[in-house]
Amino acid sequence: MTVRVVVGGALCHEGRLLAARRSAPPELAGRWELPGGKAEPGESVPEALVRELREELGVEAEPLERIPGEWPLRPGLVLHVWTARLLSGEPAPLEDHDELRWLGPDELDSVDWLDQDRPAVAEAGRRLRDGRGRAEGPTGRDGREGRDERRERHTRSHGGA
Repeated sequence: MTVRVVVGGALCHEGRLLAARRSAPPELAGRWELPGGKAEPGESVPEALVRELREELGVEAEPLERIPGEWPLRPGLVLHVWTARLLSGEPAPLEDHDELRWLGPDELDSVDWLDQDRPAVAEAGRRLRDGRGRAEGPTGRDGREGRDERRERHTRSHGGA
């Protein structure tokens, strides 16, 4: 059986993590998750995250690094979570959500997370407490990279293309 990746975004901004409350499907309504969705055939997981955050929240975001691990959702679907930095826009619940909250590291237990999101949320919380939620970039600086660094990272991630 082919396994399809669902990508979740640990979207961090100003030391806080974005939580999204599900409005659909009925069995998930009222529970909280990291926003995201299924990668389409031929689409990389980081590309899927950018597209899904644009569609679901109306924001532009930069995927940064994958949180280690994967979590089964149902047969044929597995969750991968990436940290992401908000580039522009104010998140709004446009699809499948009815409420959003920015949560600080000490507030993460204040919502009822979907079970499969809990390990990634815990890791995102550790990163926030370590100060990496403000500067989520893989460079360890302020999350900003120069054009040459971005080009090199893009080239590595696309097999030299």
